[in-house]
Amino acid sequence: MDLLSRPDRPTAIFAANDLQALGVYQAAWRLGLRIPTDVSVVGFDELPLAALVDPPLTTVHQPPVEMAVVATTLALALSRGERTPRRGLELATTLTVRQSTAPPGA
Repeated sequence: MDLLSRPDRPTAIFAANDLQALGVYQAAWRLGLRIPTDVSVVGFDELPLAALVDPPLTTVHQPPVEMAVVATTLALALSRGERTPRRGLELATTLTVRQSTAPPGA
């Protein structure tokens, strides 16, 4: 809430997950700020709740099934003593744009 109380508050907040984004909603509401007019909010998870809040939350969708398959494949390979990639693996994500974001000052 301190961040949103500052005179030089951000025009947007990207929360680590959707539940934290909803905490930003609550703080904005308590301070009389409007989403997205005063501050845009983006979450990360795409929980079903994201589409139901007012305004609906813009969020990043992760592919949970694909993540589980990759994790299981790597774990099985390690358990068999096989070598696995030493670098990070990248999986595609999708931005689901809803009504919690707008250009600054919109």
